[in-house]
Amino acid sequence: MKKTDNPALWQYRAAASSTPVRKMGLAVLVVAGAISMVRLGNWWFRPEHVASWPLFLLLTFVFWWGLVRTLIVWISYLRIAKPQRLPPAGGRRVAIFTTSSPGEPLGMFEKTLAACARIRYPHTTYLLDDTQDPRFRAAAERHGAVWLELVGLPGAKAGKINAALARTDEEFILVLDPDHIPFPNFLDEVLGYFEDARVGFVQVAQAYYNQYRSFTARGAAEQTYGFYGPTQMGMHGLNCAVAIGANCTFRRTALASIGGHGIGLAEDLITAIRIHAAGWKSVYSPVIVSRGLVPEDLGSFCKQQLKWARGVQEVLFAELPRLWPQLSGWQRLSYLTVGTYYVSGLTMLLFLLIPYLFFWFGLLPANMDFLEFLGRWIPVGLLSLSIYLYVQRWMCHPGPETGLHWRGMCLKFACWPVFALGCLLSIWNGEIPYIPTAKRAVKQFTTFARPLLAHQALFFLTLGYVVVRRVYFTPESRLALSSADTWGMVSFAGLAFAMTVGGLYAAYQSTTIRPEDPWVGVDLDTIKT
Repeated sequence: MKKTDNPALWQYRAAASSTPVRKMGLAVLVVAGAISMVRLGNWWFRPEHVASWPLFLLLTFVFWWGLVRTLIVWISYLRIAKPQRLPPAGGRRVAIFTTSSPGEPLGMFEKTLAACARIRYPHTTYLLDDTQDPRFRAAAERHGAVWLELVGLPGAKAGKINAALARTDEEFILVLDPDHIPFPNFLDEVLGYFEDARVGFVQVAQAYYNQYRSFTARGAAEQTYGFYGPTQMGMHGLNCAVAIGANCTFRRTALASIGGHGIGLAEDLITAIRIHAAGWKSVYSPVIVSRGLVPEDLGSFCKQQLKWARGVQEVLFAELPRLWPQLSGWQRLSYLTVGTYYVSGLTMLLFLLIPYLFFWFGLLPANMDFLEFLGRWIPVGLLSLSIYLYVQRWMCHPGPETGLHWRGMCLKFACWPVFALGCLLSIWNGEIPYIPTAKRAVKQFTTFARPLLAHQALFFLTLGYVVVRRVYFTPESRLALSSADTWGMVSFAGLAFAMTVGGLYAAYQSTTIRPEDPWVGVDLDTIKT
């Protein structure tokens, strides 16, 4: 299709979600942030700063990899775009696929299937059932859905989707997770974009109705605000928005062109990168047309993150190299950035070890004055915070979703052992089973919190060792105790220690939470608010 064939179909490509003045303000902040990074780099990479080449290179990789990823995200913000809504044409044949697995609660499906029946645009809902429980078939029939029994298929959720594709013929397929309750206007908000024959999938935002039930739920939701707001909108402007496991509508011919839905722990990302490599376009619309569940206890959240960490890096190590020639430059950079998100587990581990290598073994990676470092890092930090707050005007809900999102940061830090494990499993191709995320809270103190406890014990042990050694056994002890290197490392270790508190609180709260069914009492008429 040429641009002149139907100009209305191309409006969404360049439709900005802000005024030029707001975009100009963002550009000024990004340029200032980039200059602050260059200034920091000019100081960092001085020969006299090298104390130990191996440790200096390790520290440099850990520190600068995070800054480079941040800069890439900033640049993508400059292409933030929001598609102009197009009304759907009549007569489209649409299927809604939702899957059930053994152990999942029937009550949740009752709510989701009832909501699917209320979707206004004509469609057929399919329950892809693996439970071998006759109650699920009865629930499907009660709400006007077609029941398909798909038991024991390889590929978990994606395997059932592919089997259902072979048994159906609708031209568009909405993949809806069973813990998401769609609104009646869902299909009205997405089908219009398929008037462009080159659009392979349309992704919308995810939002949650149980995010206020615990510290973990709040933190997990906070981690998604930026992604479903400015991050995905920037990727949309660069035609590299990614598909998510829920709330994504696919064109059947796009799925057929890549041999069906991708299979893996990150089946949505696998599917997205293959569709992009096949030449299809993606659309991201930042509208909230359903609400779902987010993990309420730390253990369930960590299991979800482990699955994603292993799956996302499967894309990094297997799919991205294979499909690299077929992707555009920004699609390559986007999938590289997404695929390396969970590498932060290993980099965080290396970062945490630096002060303890100094205290216990006297190993110092760099001869840098701590106060001089702060003088060059603070502008980077302040501009990073300014950009983070500035782009929040592109959140899906700019009011409720704005803020520092400190709970989300605490959970991300608490998950560094999980991220590291997922990365290591990817390196040696270790397997973990596909486990659906828990749909209700699990009341327990999760074993995933043990590394945080060990970190706290190491901090107190090291602090005691430093004080005793410097005061009683080191000549000129008071001078040594007050040295910039020592206090810099103490501050470094202390900040990391403080970050463990949020994760441990989430683990403790998980032992007191009431494992109720969060969908009970949800009113389909008011869930939108």
